[in-house]
Amino acid sequence: MGFVKSLLAGTGLALSVLSLPVNAQAQTWDLPSAYAPANFHTVNLEKFAAGVKNATGGKLVIKVHSGASLYKATEIKRAVQTGQVPIGEILMTLLSNENSVFAADGLPFLANSYEAARKLAAVQRPQVEKVLDAQGLKLLFWVPWPPQGLMAPKEINGVADMAGLNFRAYDKHTARLGELVKARPVTIQAAEVAQALATGKINSLIASAQSATDYKAWESLKYFYDVQAWLPKNMVIVNKASFNALDKATQDALLAEARKAEEAGWAASRETAEATKKILATNGMKVQPGSDKLVAELGKVGQQMLEDWLSEASPEGKAVVSAYRK
Repeated sequence: MGFVKSLLAGTGLALSVLSLPVNAQAQTWDLPSAYAPANFHTVNLEKFAAGVKNATGGKLVIKVHSGASLYKATEIKRAVQTGQVPIGEILMTLLSNENSVFAADGLPFLANSYEAARKLAAVQRPQVEKVLDAQGLKLLFWVPWPPQGLMAPKEINGVADMAGLNFRAYDKHTARLGELVKARPVTIQAAEVAQALATGKINSLIASAQSATDYKAWESLKYFYDVQAWLPKNMVIVNKASFNALDKATQDALLAEARKAEEAGWAASRETAEATKKILATNGMKVQPGSDKLVAELGKVGQQMLEDWLSEASPEGKAVVSAYRK
């Protein structure tokens, strides 16, 4: 050890680094995400990571792994919870089977505008934080997808026109929606949608124009109906033990950058909603609002789904809807 110290001293390197506490040393956190590098969520994550690195003077570096390259969408929450990675991004409605509080923003037509989504998020947050805290997790920030539209290979004037279509499902609520409109639900996660469209495994789905752009939906589908069904949120969560291991200054910097990322993400979502609809139209998709009949019929389906959901919702889930309705 004396030789090593002499060698380090001889090269002019500071010996103090050898005695730094673990939580004061620079560290890298891997952040898995299921979405494409160009997706606005991913772009926002990269800006968040850059902000954290700058705010902590390089003490904490976050490396974003997009496109489900590190974990599949359905695996990310467990990976964070078990400490395989300290931080991750996940579509909250994918956790519907764990607790219905995670599904409130995926209920059709409950909150179908940015203003309504803001109100829902405000009452949903304390309940979500309560559930996550009990699981050893902490919510850093969340960002909504643009309003969800209906994509199909043919004109859809009413829900009867959806019968028999191979409809993409990614959680129990989208599967139930497919069943109620007499389509055939097929469970496909985000990273696999483009291939499923290309092979005909699915030929209809409800998703944002951002997702449609990611999937190049115009190569398989002709219509995008801007029915604004719901605005589901992606949330960025951190393992509490990993967070608590950070020194106070780094924790504060991480939380401050998370607040910035949330506001920037909401703004980017609004901008993306309009920009990506234009991209769809430019590439030949017919982008239009749903007919009054279609919107009314989908609204009835949404009401039925809400009633079914409330009949079995967790106390936290029921509390969210109750507070939102007030």
